[in-house]
Amino acid sequence: MSDNDPSESAWIRTGSRVIHTTPFLQLRLDDVALPDGRTIEYGVVHCGHCVGVLPFVDEHTVVMVRQYRYIAGRFTWEMPTGGVHEGEDVEAAAQRELAEEAGYRAGRLLPLGAYHTSKSSIDETAHLFVGEGLVPASATGDDTEFTQARAFPFAEVLEQVLSGAITDSMTIIAVLRAARLRGL
Repeated sequence: MSDNDPSESAWIRTGSRVIHTTPFLQLRLDDVALPDGRTIEYGVVHCGHCVGVLPFVDEHTVVMVRQYRYIAGRFTWEMPTGGVHEGEDVEAAAQRELAEEAGYRAGRLLPLGAYHTSKSSIDETAHLFVGEGLVPASATGDDTEFTQARAFPFAEVLEQVLSGAITDSMTIIAVLRAARLRGL
């Protein structure tokens, strides 16, 4: 590669303005200098950090949550997920979401890693966990969520991921990573 190869140079934000904010996200327009000298306006949806917990009731059974997903236009089965509140650490957020959506608290959270949910225009990092040693817990959830929790055999959830029936990326990644850890 040559020293002047634009593919080896970072984009540089030269300005930014927030154009809309909701309780769940912020939409901003950034002024960006490209490696070839041009400048562009780049739209960014900032969501921050989110968490997902794949809760194991026992070695072979997980709790999944069914809810209507407005963007997908349908009901989905997925693991408990949600945003991290300002000042909240990811483990506390994972426990809160697990209690709100599935009615449990995990005795142990095993990290499955983190990833960027989009590499293009959404600024969000997902932190994934396996929850073990579940005990009943209650919490008041988000007033826009109407969820139903149900236990499934993990093998069935893995098959739903592999067949494409489960389409939530956080759930897919967590299930595949958990399956690999379990030697499946």
